[in-house]
Amino acid sequence: MAQYDMIMPKMGESVAEATITKWLKNEGDTVAPDESVLEIATDKVDSEVPAQKGGILLKRLFNEGDVVQVGTVIAVIADSAEASGAAPTVVASPAKVEAAAPLIAESIIAQPIAVSGDRFYSPLVKSIAKEEKISNAELDSIAGSGKEGRVTKEDILSFIANRQSNPILAPAAVISAQVVQNVVTAPAASVTPVAKSNMSLNAGDEIIEMDRMRKLIADHMVKSKHTSPHVTSFVEADVTNIVMWRDKVKSSFEKRENEKITFTPIFIEAIARAIKDFPMINIAVDGNNIIKRKDINIGMAAALPSGNLIVPVIKNADQKNLLGLTKAVNDLANRARAGKLTPDEISGGTFTLTNVGSFGNVMGTPIINQPQVAIMAVGAIKKKPVVIETPQGDTIGIRHMMFLSHSYDHRVVDGSLGGSFVRRVADYLELFDINRAI
Repeated sequence: MAQYDMIMPKMGESVAEATITKWLKNEGDTVAPDESVLEIATDKVDSEVPAQKGGILLKRLFNEGDVVQVGTVIAVIADSAEASGAAPTVVASPAKVEAAAPLIAESIIAQPIAVSGDRFYSPLVKSIAKEEKISNAELDSIAGSGKEGRVTKEDILSFIANRQSNPILAPAAVISAQVVQNVVTAPAASVTPVAKSNMSLNAGDEIIEMDRMRKLIADHMVKSKHTSPHVTSFVEADVTNIVMWRDKVKSSFEKRENEKITFTPIFIEAIARAIKDFPMINIAVDGNNIIKRKDINIGMAAALPSGNLIVPVIKNADQKNLLGLTKAVNDLANRARAGKLTPDEISGGTFTLTNVGSFGNVMGTPIINQPQVAIMAVGAIKKKPVVIETPQGDTIGIRHMMFLSHSYDHRVVDGSLGGSFVRRVADYLELFDINRAI
């Protein structure tokens, strides 16, 4: 019987695993070419996995909620013509079994192995327990959130975090039921569980559980603050020329290109030019090493209908002209709101821009998007009376002003570099050519 293996696809840079959130097909179902078979989620994006070939879904090798490594066989599909009279069982060829064996051995963390008594633990959990010197008694005391009470990676990491923060627990101590109740185990998607406080509730209070993306955002933000000592520098820029230029061209641009032009591509262009001038802003930290990025990939925070944020990335922003940046910004923003971004489109960023002005805020202190070392927020554009210096003397005029907030990692970016960079971005915005063509 002709069969082929469905593989957990590569989901973008630095993404090594994904969680199966929903099977769209049952064993025995007919699958058309390019038809979605299951939904998966990573710490960056949710997406569907289509079948490369049509046929009959013979076997699903993982359950919903399982975490699967990239490159692992997740299902087996047989040719529909040959499988029509066959029972839905998996008969993989020796070559396929041999090729898949290393991947399965390393990555099927759901395959249980016995440690003590009747309790079962995955190879990953057992490995973590060995590294952290967790006794069998402690393992047996951990409440599992996985299928049939299985202890997941998040369960044991939560236990370790609690044990480290409560030194009264000796290595062989048994975790109490109260401690188990005070730990929130996040979905299996590399989300660090957050300990609950003993918060009292008042009449009328409503408990709303975080959705998966909010848990990921919370985890990412806390890790960033723990990793990077944040410093923020502020500059106020006169963007009158930009406002006047956009007012002049936006109608003709929309008629010509059938889409709007916003301020965002102009901000991104100025940031990319400033990074060229200050390349040590475009870096990452790896232990005691500084990685100087060659590419200038600028992420732009985009609000989703759910209220959460996602950061699609414009790759090689310095190599695009203003029209190219405008097209890229509009395309990514539209597909972000529609939930149609690919994992690669939200990975690989080297610097991030967030527009707090879209919420009516004049400035903000953004949190760095790790592993980057800097992020810039632009505030709302406001008309203000401003002193204008001229060869004939100073005058007062009404100008369009905007604050820029630049947060940076003080481990590797000093105030001189961080402050000079945001000042340079403001300079490029103020020198914008009002007669520029697009």
